Amino acid sequence: METTAEPAVHMSGIVKDFPGVRALDGAGLRLRPGEVHALLGENGAGKSTLIKVLTGVHRPESGEIRVAGERVEISGPLDAERRGIATVYQEVNLCPNLSVAENILLGREPRGRFGISQRRMNRRAAELAAGMDLDLDVTRALGDHSIAVQQLVSILRAVDLQARVLVLDEPTSSLDRDEVRILFDLVERLRSRGVAILFVTHFLDQVYELCQRMTVLRNGGLVGEFATAEVGQRELIGHMLGEQAGELDRLEASAGDDPPDAGAAPFLRARGLGRSGGIAPYDLDVAPGRITGLAGLLGSGRTEAVRLLFGADRPDTGGVEVDGRPVPLRTPRAPIAAGLAYCSEDRKSEGLVAELSIADNLMLAMQAARGWLRPVPAKTRAELVERYIAALRIRPAAPETPVGALSGGNQQKVLLGRWLIMQPRLLILDEPTRGIDIGAKAEVQRLVAAQSRQGTAVLFVSSELEEVLRLSHRVVVLRDRRVISELDNDGGLDTDRVLAEIAEGGGR
Repeated sequence: METTAEPAVHMSGIVKDFPGVRALDGAGLRLRPGEVHALLGENGAGKSTLIKVLTGVHRPESGEIRVAGERVEISGPLDAERRGIATVYQEVNLCPNLSVAENILLGREPRGRFGISQRRMNRRAAELAAGMDLDLDVTRALGDHSIAVQQLVSILRAVDLQARVLVLDEPTSSLDRDEVRILFDLVERLRSRGVAILFVTHFLDQVYELCQRMTVLRNGGLVGEFATAEVGQRELIGHMLGEQAGELDRLEASAGDDPPDAGAAPFLRARGLGRSGGIAPYDLDVAPGRITGLAGLLGSGRTEAVRLLFGADRPDTGGVEVDGRPVPLRTPRAPIAAGLAYCSEDRKSEGLVAELSIADNLMLAMQAARGWLRPVPAKTRAELVERYIAALRIRPAAPETPVGALSGGNQQKVLLGRWLIMQPRLLILDEPTRGIDIGAKAEVQRLVAAQSRQGTAVLFVSSELEEVLRLSHRVVVLRDRRVISELDNDGGLDTDRVLAEIAEGGGR
């Protein structure tokens, strides 16, 4: 529903300073009723700060905000809600112990003679869900539902607030394909009712599927506003990254190049490795300097396969040899000693310690390998931390910064750096670019390619098939928790071939 009506929100010339840094420098945004509008830019571009200015979390130093044509000063989040601006964050910030209905109507509970009327509240919540064609048991605890349903409940809360503007901040980062479709259907229904929707995401394919227009920020400034149908993906990446856009071009140009040790014998062999309920027994050879990509749909067994190699999960069958010697897989200790390193897909729960500093997180694996009674010498520690912060371009570069304060892309680089310090022979990367922006993706992919050229073997798991093909020398295809085929990537392998392999179960 394209419209030329007065913008629901018009921000212009927004300037916001924090100690020592200007986060926004003349940023702006025009959001029309009845449209889905993408806000794009790499981490640090100013997207989150602009949203927080719009929702009253931050007060700008200068600039103008107009809501439905009226110039306003938004004093806080409650003031933003009163003006019809609602936000659904990536991390669901509702109460999992309360029911769906209680979360939707929190703070606005219907009351009877004896206080809150649970019956009226459940009826009102059920009506809201039915009005959006959602089949929800509103009496169940929110925490009993999937993350996707919790996101939908956040949106229903905004609907009950009669929001004219809905900000969706990375709403699909933790959803699978079917859950994304449910969310998109709900967004489309809201758009058709005239709600203005601001969609913040790193998934460019979702932008082209859902959004009519987009605004791009870079280094806190406004690059421009574009009609989605008039800007190709490569041009868009150029707007987002500027000169950095050439990084992805160089990686794509080198896809299929022979690794330095193309004829080297495998140093790791897995035979009949499997785990009941996780992954059917499979064989895998890993050679120095080669990147092996694992491709498959969500739930195909990619993560389960690599966790067995590292001893993160214990196999029921088969085993692994490194240099012809068996490696026990009861715990990760023996695989680490054999030169294996593993970056989990869940960097928050299984990778980083958010409260510790960049330096502490970088040194964690080395210190654990030495034992806590033999601390890494202070001089060695300082040299390693400084070297890897510089080499990985971690920002901010202050070693004592808590890692939880970093952007997702910089957190991923810290986790990668922790294992690079160990100089591994095999680097297992499970979804290393999930939830990070296109600039950070280019950085991580550059680092992976560089490690391969230096002779490190890499196992690379990603749900983005184009990324797997861009980096990998060989692609292992999985379906239904089993390995179904292996394909050499000589530069001619494309997504259609891999998807056909998945569809046909490797039986061609």
